Amino acid sequence: MDIAELSGVGPKSAALFRELGIETAEALLDYLPFRYDDLRFPTPALRLGETGGEENAVGLVVAVKERRVRGLEIVELQLHDDAGTLFTAKWIGRNRYVVGRFREGMRLMVRGRVDRIFSGPVVNVAHYEALGENEPYRGELVPVYRASKELATRKIAMVVKKNLSDLLALAPPDPLPPALAAQRGYGSVREAYRAMHAPQTPQEAERARERFVFAEFLALATGAQLRRAERESDHDAPVFEVPASLLERIEATLPFALTGAQRRTIEEIWNDLRRDVPMNRLLQGDVGSGKTLVAAAAVLAAAANGLQSALMAPTELLAWQHASKLAPLLQPFALGVEAVFGSQGARSRRAALEKLASGAASLAVGTHALLTEGVDFERLGLVIIDEQHRFGVEQRARLRGKGSSPHTLHMTATPIPRTLAQSVYADLDVSVIDELPPGRTPVLTYALRTSRLSLVYDLVRKNVAAGRQAYIVAPAIEEGENALTSAIAEAERLRRDVFADLRLGLLHGRLASREKEEIMSTFVRGELDVLVSTTVIEVGVDVANATVMVVLDAHRYGLAQLHQLRGRVGRGAASSFCIFVYPDDTDSERLEILMRSTDGFEIADEDLRLRGPGQLSGTIQSGAADLRLGDLVRDIDVYRAAKAAAEEIVAGDPALARSEHAGLRAVLTAQPSTRALLLSS
Repeated sequence: MDIAELSGVGPKSAALFRELGIETAEALLDYLPFRYDDLRFPTPALRLGETGGEENAVGLVVAVKERRVRGLEIVELQLHDDAGTLFTAKWIGRNRYVVGRFREGMRLMVRGRVDRIFSGPVVNVAHYEALGENEPYRGELVPVYRASKELATRKIAMVVKKNLSDLLALAPPDPLPPALAAQRGYGSVREAYRAMHAPQTPQEAERARERFVFAEFLALATGAQLRRAERESDHDAPVFEVPASLLERIEATLPFALTGAQRRTIEEIWNDLRRDVPMNRLLQGDVGSGKTLVAAAAVLAAAANGLQSALMAPTELLAWQHASKLAPLLQPFALGVEAVFGSQGARSRRAALEKLASGAASLAVGTHALLTEGVDFERLGLVIIDEQHRFGVEQRARLRGKGSSPHTLHMTATPIPRTLAQSVYADLDVSVIDELPPGRTPVLTYALRTSRLSLVYDLVRKNVAAGRQAYIVAPAIEEGENALTSAIAEAERLRRDVFADLRLGLLHGRLASREKEEIMSTFVRGELDVLVSTTVIEVGVDVANATVMVVLDAHRYGLAQLHQLRGRVGRGAASSFCIFVYPDDTDSERLEILMRSTDGFEIADEDLRLRGPGQLSGTIQSGAADLRLGDLVRDIDVYRAAKAAAEEIVAGDPALARSEHAGLRAVLTAQPSTRALLLSS
C-alpha cells in the first residue's frame, strides 16, 4: 500500500514521508519510535524543575502577558495548579499560533523544560493542550519518531494513530519461531508493533522493544552462524603438521622470551592449521603487543609443510614495515620473503613473481598489488590480511582464491571492544594478545588546554634538539571544517612562526598515494624533524625515533582513536610523550581516561560505552552497523541469548527449511550477505 493511500497523508506530506524512506504503509509500520514523551501525569508546581528534563504541568490561567521584542512574540501565562501554587508558562519565538489564544480562567496542560528562577518555575512550552473547565487531565505516552525539518514527529504520530488498525493488519511474518517467542514470554509480532506505536505504559513499550531487538540480534547471529557453518563444511584446507620443536626453535632465535599471550595465540592458530577446515581467525593485539611475531609463527608452520604464505596490508608503507620485521624473524629458518607493490620496478617485480610461482619464496608481502593477474603461487596455504576492515569482502576473497582453500589469519591493531567483537566478528574465531612484552617504555600522557600550546611546542623543540622526531596531528585538512584546527594552516603557521629552523612535513588524505608514501618514507628515514598530519598516520606507522605525539582538538576524537595515535610513539628505548590539546572551555574528563590507562581494550570498552557502536570508526562492519534498535552495550545479554538461539536453530535446520523458520529466512533472504547461502541451500 502506497503511503499516499493512508488517511491524513496528502501529496505534499507523502513526498516528505518518502524523503525519510517511508514509501509504503508497511514501511511506516516498521518506522518505530525511538523514545516516548510521558504525558500521563502532571508534576505539582512545587516540584517542577527537579528532573532536568521535560515535564508536564496542569493549571488554571490567572494572568496573560503578550509582547513583541525584536520581531519575536513572547507569551507568558501565570497559572496555579490544583494545590494553588503559581508557575509560569512561556513561549518565545514567532508564535503566531499562540498569540491571542489564551484568556484568564482557561485550564491548560503544558509540557516543556523548566527553569527555576526567584519568582518560581517557568515551563518553556514545547506542547500544550486546552482542557475543559472541570475536565480531569488524562495524559498518554506520546511516541517520538525520527523526523525531518519539514515533517515533524507530531505529524508522523498523527498519521500512525489514525491508521494504526490498518497498519497492524500489514505486520510481516514473525522472524521468531513460535516456540522461541513463547519461551521468552513474547506476545505476537502484531501486538509488539501496537505496543511500540501506542503503548499504555513505559514497561509495555520496553518489552516490545526487547522483542524487536532480540529479532534483530537473532538475524545477525543466524547470518554469522550460516557463514561459519558453510566454512566448517569445507574440508579441503591443507592439514598442517606442526613440528613439536617449532616453538622452541623460534624462541631460540629471539633475544627475548615470548609473552604468555603470544604463546597462547600461536597455539590457537596452530590448532586451526592442524584441521582440514579453513582457518578464519582474527588476531587482535594492542599497539606493540607482538602480532608480527605471532604471524611469523604461522608462516613458519606453513613453510614446514611446504606451503607458501601471503600477507596483504592496506598501504605500501605498512607492507614494507611488515616485510622488514618478518625478514629477520624468518631468516634463521632460510625462508625467502618477496615484496609485491604497485610502485615496484618491472625487473624487481618480475623476479619476485618468478620466485613466488616457482615456490622459491615462502612469503609474499604486498598491497592490493597481490590481487592482480600474474601474481601466482606454487602452493598458497596461508593468507594473512592486516587491518582487514580496510579491505572489501571481494578483495579478501580474491587473495584466498590464489590458493586452494587456504587458511586465513586476519590481523588488527585496533582494539575492538569485546562486546562488539562478539557480533561484528561472530563468524570468525578471535585471538587476543592482551599482554605487552616486558620492558617497553611507557608513553607519558598529558592533557593540556589550548592556551598552553606554546609549552607543548617547546617540548617538541627540546626532543628534536636531542635528535628525536615528532608528530602533530590536526583533525581537519583545510580551514572552515566545523571550526576545527586545519593541518594545512597549522603547518604554515609552524613553518613561519614556531619551527622555522626545523625540517617540517605535511601529510593528509587529499594527497596522491605516491606523494603520501614519499612524505612518510622521508619521515621514516629521519629526513624530517616534525610531521604535521591528519589521522592518516593512525595505524601501523612504526618510527622508533619519534618520541612526541601532539593531538590538537583532542576532544573531537574517540578514545580508541586517540589511543591508536598515542601508539605511534614509545616504539624505541627513549622516553616518549603524548599530549592531548583541548579548548580552554572544554573539560578534560574523557581525556583523563587515557591518562589513567594504557590498556587498549579497556579504553575501547570505555569508548563503546560513551559513544555507542555506530560511531566506532574503522571497527564496524556490515551487520552490527545496521542495527535499528539494538545497542550492543545496553542489550548485550539479549544478544547473547539470541546468539545461543541462532546456534541451536542452524545446528538443527541449516537450510532454515522448516515452516517455523520461514519468517527468519525471509529476513535473511533480504540481506545480501546471507542471501546466497540461503538460496544455495
